[in-house]
Amino acid sequence: MEPDNRVEITGRLVELDPLRHTPGGVAVVRFTISHESTQVEAETPRKVGCEIDAVAFDREARLLASANLGMQLSVRGFFDRKSKNSRQLLLHATQIEFSKTSFA
Repeated sequence: MEPDNRVEITGRLVELDPLRHTPGGVAVVRFTISHESTQVEAETPRKVGCEIDAVAFDREARLLASANLGMQLSVRGFFDRKSKNSRQLLLHATQIEFSKTSFA
């Protein structure tokens, strides 16, 4: 059985690089999500928070390119290394949805 690598997280868009294109013409954008929530661990609630670097390609990249910082979003995707020789993780966003309250 293939190991699973699926991520789903909500947060605020806090950094957004300009839209660019790969040499093959695919749209790509890097961005950062800030997440804060309360999670239960060992039957005890605890506040958690983090910032996650991410990248989106094609349709999701074009969608993000028109977003504003501070918008609430939900991101689904998978983790991979930032580069071949890196141990740092990068979230590859395969589905992005903006909260309806983001546009109010």
